Amino acid sequence: MTEEKTRLESSGDRWSVSGSLTMDNVSTLLKASAGQPLPASGVIDLAHVQRVDSAAVALLLEWKRRAAAEGRSLSFSSVSPSMTSLAGLYGVEELLLP
Repeated sequence: MTEEKTRLESSGDRWSVSGSLTMDNVSTLLKASAGQPLPASGVIDLAHVQRVDSAAVALLLEWKRRAAAEGRSLSFSSVSPSMTSLAGLYGVEELLLP
């Protein structure tokens, strides 16, 4: 299976993330997202995320902190079982999952 490049796409209403969310690329993705307004719907779609590590959890928490600082709510759709497992391991599943 070929791993696709990590991407953040914004339709204005919704963000969509694809590729891997790992220590190798999360800081780049965080910097790229800082220049964009949060999605109007408050939803970030993770359906096309292929691989995650603990850095992915940190990224999602940072996006949640940003939303809170801007007085907005933020949720994540299509969270993979591996992301759910990591969130549980770190005791933050209630912050990341609906």
